[in-house]
Amino acid sequence: MTSMAKIAGAPISWGVCEVPGWGNVLPSGTVLSEMHSLGLTATELGPPDYLPADPEALKTLLISHELTLVGGFLAVTLHTDVQSTLDEADRVAGILKAGGAEVLVLAAATGLDGYDERPQLTDDEWNTLVDTCAKIREIAAEHGLSTVLHPHVGTHVEREAEVDRFLADSDLQLCLDTGHLLIGGTDPVELARRYPDRIGHVHLKDVRDEIAAKVRSGELSYTDAVEQGIYVPLGDGDVDVEALVKLVQEAGYTGWFVLEQDTQLKDGSPVDKPLKDTARSLAHLSKIL
Repeated sequence: MTSMAKIAGAPISWGVCEVPGWGNVLPSGTVLSEMHSLGLTATELGPPDYLPADPEALKTLLISHELTLVGGFLAVTLHTDVQSTLDEADRVAGILKAGGAEVLVLAAATGLDGYDERPQLTDDEWNTLVDTCAKIREIAAEHGLSTVLHPHVGTHVEREAEVDRFLADSDLQLCLDTGHLLIGGTDPVELARRYPDRIGHVHLKDVRDEIAAKVRSGELSYTDAVEQGIYVPLGDGDVDVEALVKLVQEAGYTGWFVLEQDTQLKDGSPVDKPLKDTARSLAHLSKIL
């Protein structure tokens, strides 16, 4: 593994998700110690309040596992309830700053639980979404953080046309999430080729496109797709991870590569699956780097 590459983990790979009823949630100590055992030196925050919101408690926990904080995912309504969204962004940015993070990762939540339904936005709501992103960037900057928008299944920036529209209407950088982009119908490698200067953060996932196609067509809900194994360790799916990594590096990307697999742990799920899958992804990425 090259010393130049910055590789982090994320609690979602261990089944820790902000969606109510998603699955069994492992204790943070277990998740962080398993990350450390893999040689990872950094993590994302996970859902709001999974890791301690108290700055000293957060620092103590991270230090005890020899981890630093990279950033955090924040799925909030950007098109409505703007003031409460800005307040939450300010709160989470403060937590991220306390943990030494660099980036706030925004997603344009619908306001509904989960990622299985997606109402259409009006043009006015879309404009509000773009304006709110700019306001959150200012708030995050006051905490010393950059802000990126994460195209994500079941949010208002999911499909290729919406990604292109956002890139045209906002000057915010993107979190290039290889899995969510592919599921939404965007080739992540082609996106990185077209917009090399708009990549501010990278989430590396691999997905099985045969299942992704069923999500795109509406035949399968996102939750069911995760249960059916849409996510696989890097190198086992249909994302050209090697081409993507080399492309963004050649374009001058020096940020983090976050290993992320949206994982659900149900009763009876093998308890060592997250550790094994992340180890395989890490081995594949190390070969590329």
